[in-house]
Parts: sequence; structure tokens; C-alpha cells
Amino acid sequence: MIFSGERAPLPEKILTKMDRLCAATARHTGLTVNLALNYGARQEITQAVNRLLKEGKKEITPQDISARLYHPEIPEPELLIRTSGEERLSNFLLWQAAYSELYFTPVLWPDFDKTELQKAVDDYRARKRRFGGI
Repeated sequence: MIFSGERAPLPEKILTKMDRLCAATARHTGLTVNLALNYGARQEITQAVNRLLKEGKKEITPQDISARLYHPEIPEPELLIRTSGEERLSNFLLWQAAYSELYFTPVLWPDFDKTELQKAVDDYRARKRRFGGI
């Protein structure tokens, strides 16, 4: 489990729980769960570009930006699941989701269980990924 977003304005109680959860799951392998709290993709991209400018970069590549996002060590998501019937990204992982498959479900997040996850995975597995090609 990892968290993306700005920690500074979050209450200490929440930060402590976040840190405990990250520590408890640090050795887990396989699925990476990225929980976004106080997160906005535009903010993340802006901060990455500002870091590059502070480093003195005159020309910026996509790789430069990717390397300065909150968690550059995490691969780009193959599947992005949007719950609650919304069919938009809502400022979530805009950079990283460029080639993600999108899955929309009317199920609300608190009700999104193992059965719903399996539906999303089955839908994803039936797709032919083209990464922008034919």
C-alpha cells in the first residue's frame, strides 16, 4: 500500500495510520494499491516540472517528468477502475493513465468487493491492448 498526495495538511492521526499501513504492507508483492489522499494529478505534474526547473533543466522530456512524480517506482497502471457511476478521471493519475484501460462501474467504493473486482479484471482480460496503435 502506498499513498499519493500532499501529506502536509493532513491531520497527524491520519498520517500515523497511513504510515502504519504502509509499514505493515511493505513486504507484500504483486498488486500495488495506491490510495490517493489530498491528491490532484495537475498538482503532481506541476510539482514535477517545478522540480526540474529548480534543477536547472532547460529542456524537459516526458521521462524527466515521469521520474519526478510522487511514485516513479510504480509502473503505470494497466487498469484504472472508476466506481460510483462516474465516467471521468477526475484529476487522478492523468500522466500515468495515458495507456491505462478504463473500467467504469456504478458500484459505490464502499460496496466494491472481491466479486466486483473480479468483474473488472475479467473485462480487462477480454480486451486487446493496442497502446495507441492499430
